Amino acid sequence: MAENGSVEQLRVMTVCTGNICRSPMAEVVLRERLAEAGITDVVVDSTGTTGYELGEPMDPRARRVLLAAGYSDPGIGAHRARQVSASDLRSRDLVLAATHEHVRSLRRVLGVGADDEAATHVRLIRSFDPASGPIDLADPWYGDEVDFEQCLAEIEASVDGILEHLEALRVR
Repeated sequence: MAENGSVEQLRVMTVCTGNICRSPMAEVVLRERLAEAGITDVVVDSTGTTGYELGEPMDPRARRVLLAAGYSDPGIGAHRARQVSASDLRSRDLVLAATHEHVRSLRRVLGVGADDEAATHVRLIRSFDPASGPIDLADPWYGDEVDFEQCLAEIEASVDGILEHLEALRVR
């Protein structure tokens, strides 16, 4: 709780390479699942580890797959890619990376080593999927709609674990 008695918001960021496929898809799925669960004190956004796609909208294939799956979050159409900064990472309670390489990149941005406590909030998205463990989220970029559907399924399989983790953070 904040000093004024209000509940503090948790801040979550999803991260991939260019911030046009995996991370905005995860952002949308997580935000909608939080809303469905009635959790209003968690803010979700997304970034990329590179500036390759700065200002670009979500990949059209990602948009189509999300819409076909019934997602309606405004972020689907309003998303614009941005690159992660050290201040972004320091201000988030949980950072969900798409791959091990993204975790390494985020640790470099933070200026910390693999065992540094300052980056314990940086986790793999799929580490929250009890059926998969800590493995990389599939990269659909070079594929077609089926690859984006697979990526979405992997994100969805991780969300229950992410929500449980956030609940534990909320009660601290």
